[in-house]
Amino acid sequence: MTLSVPPIRKVYQGVADRRQMFRMFDRHAQRPNRWQGDDDGALYRGEWFEIGRAEHEHMFEILPPLWMRGDMFALREFLTSSITSVFLELPIDGRIRHFHGYCDLAEKGSPEELRAAIVARESWPVRAMTQEERLEHIWSATHDDDRGYAGERWPRCLQGKRTVLCHEGRRGTALKLLEHLTEAEISAKLPVHLRYLPDALAA
Repeated sequence: MTLSVPPIRKVYQGVADRRQMFRMFDRHAQRPNRWQGDDDGALYRGEWFEIGRAEHEHMFEILPPLWMRGDMFALREFLTSSITSVFLELPIDGRIRHFHGYCDLAEKGSPEELRAAIVARESWPVRAMTQEERLEHIWSATHDDDRGYAGERWPRCLQGKRTVLCHEGRRGTALKLLEHLTEAEISAKLPVHLRYLPDALAA
């Protein structure tokens, strides 16, 4: 499977509760040939989302952190050889907010780059979403039973790509590639408070 993912990306809109936080720690658990790819870590590297203060404190208390740097700490347990969870407590627009992201600690400065990207994204003057953020939110919010990966019945060039179950009225349901959802299908899968946000160009 060819990986093509933005370097640092928001994968959920809103504040994830504890159940959703743990679920999103491995958004790619169902992928075929898990951990057998050359760079599966690229799926996780740079993913981030917002959590609540209680979830931030809970994760701090689970294990002694690998390190602490002012407003950040890293988990001692690694997802891959060099990728681990980094938790951040950041003042944004006069309010303290909390975030989780995956950093590749083999890349010098990756936690600082993550922090800068989060602050820049969350400081947008107008509430908006990029097309990529809409698709990532749908993937994050969709139940495991309704999402998966294109298998052997799909053309070889599409195998391994993410799929979601779409309801097509009287025609029932059908699996569609996440990246091929129409605007109407995207709107139907987003919660009402996100459907009408203006589009934003990815930075």
